[in-house]
Amino acid sequence: MIQFRIKIITLTLLILSFNSFAQQQNDSVKVIKAGHLLDVEKGITLTNQLILIDHDTIKSIGPDLTIPIGATIIDLSNATVLPGLIDCHTHLTFQPGDNYYEDIFRRTPVDLAMVAPIYAKKTLEAGFTTCRDVGASAFIDVSLRNAINRGDIPGPRLLVATLFIGSTGSHGDLNGFSPFLDWIGPKQMTGVANGVEGVRAQVRYNIKYGAEVIKFGASAGVLTEETSVGAPQFSQEEMNAIVEEAHLWGLKACAHAHGTVAIKMAVKAGVASIEHGSFLDDEAIQLMKKNGTYLVADIYNDDYILSDYAKHGTPEIIINKEKLVGKEQRLSFQRAVKAGVKIAFGTDAGVYPHGWNGKQFKYMVKFGLTPMQAIQAATINAADLLGWKNKVGSLKKGKYADLIAVKDNPLQDITLLEQIPFVMKGGTIYKNELNK
Repeated sequence: MIQFRIKIITLTLLILSFNSFAQQQNDSVKVIKAGHLLDVEKGITLTNQLILIDHDTIKSIGPDLTIPIGATIIDLSNATVLPGLIDCHTHLTFQPGDNYYEDIFRRTPVDLAMVAPIYAKKTLEAGFTTCRDVGASAFIDVSLRNAINRGDIPGPRLLVATLFIGSTGSHGDLNGFSPFLDWIGPKQMTGVANGVEGVRAQVRYNIKYGAEVIKFGASAGVLTEETSVGAPQFSQEEMNAIVEEAHLWGLKACAHAHGTVAIKMAVKAGVASIEHGSFLDDEAIQLMKKNGTYLVADIYNDDYILSDYAKHGTPEIIINKEKLVGKEQRLSFQRAVKAGVKIAFGTDAGVYPHGWNGKQFKYMVKFGLTPMQAIQAATINAADLLGWKNKVGSLKKGKYADLIAVKDNPLQDITLLEQIPFVMKGGTIYKNELNK
C-alpha cells in the first residue's frame, strides 16, 4: 500500500511538473482575437480572426484555430487589426529645433545620438514598426539600428542608408560654409563625392560601415540654401555609377529628386525609388511606370514647414522654395497615382516632429489614393520597395508579428491612423490603450 501511494504521489508530481513545463513553454505563445483584420494583400477586411504568434513570428491566422494551452490571449475583438506600418523615408537622428543655425552649427553627432532613441520610440509608438532611414551623419543610424536589433532600446526595424551622397556644393554638402573652413575628420564621412570613381568609392565606404540602401542627391533641394530647387547635381554617368555599384553589392539605390530632368536621369540610372518627385511631367511618369520605379512623396510636411519654420530663423530662400514646391509636389503625386505609378509611403519625418508620420495618410487619400491603397502603400508596397516582403508588410504565416490596431474602421476614417492605440512588434506589445 505504501509503495502504491508513493507511485501515485510520484505520478502526480510528474503531471504537475509536466503541466508547469508546458505552461512555461507557452509563455511565448500569444493569440490575438481580431474582430476585424485588414488583408492588405487581397485588399479585403476579414472578421473574427485568430492570430497565433510564437515568439516573434506569426504561426497561423484563421477563424477556427485551436488555442494552445497556456497561451496569452489578447482581445482585440472590438478593434480593426492591420499590419505594422512602414515609412520608407525617415531621418530618425534629428528633427528641427528652436533655432535653424544652432541646429546646423552647434549640434554635434553626439547631440544627435543622444536624442535618436527618443525619436525611434515615438515612431514605433505611432504604429510604424519598420522604417527606411535615408540619411544620417556619422553612422548614427547604424548604431541606432544595431541597438534596436539587440533589444537595448525600443524602435522600429531599420533599413539604413548612412551618409547622403552628394556632389560638391550640392544639397548634400553642408560642410565648410566658408572656403576658409575645412572638415575635420575622414573626408568620406561628409558624403561628398565627385566623378565616376569618386562616387563608386563613396558607395563602397557607406556599405563598409553599415549601409543597407544607397541614397544620393540627384537634384538640388528645398531645405538648403542653394538657389535651385531641382537642378541635377550629378551627371548621368555619375548616377549610373552610384546605382551600378550599389547593385554590385546587392543593394538598392534611391534618389532625392525634385526636378524633372534629375528625376528622369535617376530613373534611367535604375534607382528603386524617387524621393519627393516634386516636378513630374508625363515623360517622367511613363518612365517610372516602365521601369517599375516607386514614388515616395512626402506630401504632408509642406504644411508644417510653411507654418513653423520661419519662427525658428529659417532663411527666407528656403521658405520661398517650399512655397514653390509644396503645391506642385501634391499635383505631381496626383498625376502619378492616376497614371498607375507604384506608390510607397514615405514622410521625411525629421523635417517635422517624429511620431507624426500618420498625418500623411489623409493627404494621400485627398490626392488620389483610396484608403486601402494608402494603407497598402505603407504595408505591402513599402515592404516590396525595401526588399523585405518575406518579413513584413502583411499579416501572414511566417512573417514577423508586427501589427497595430485601431478602435474603428480606417477604411472609413483614414485619420484613425494618426493616433494608433495598439502597437505590437515581433510579438511584443509596445503600446496598448485599447485594453485599459
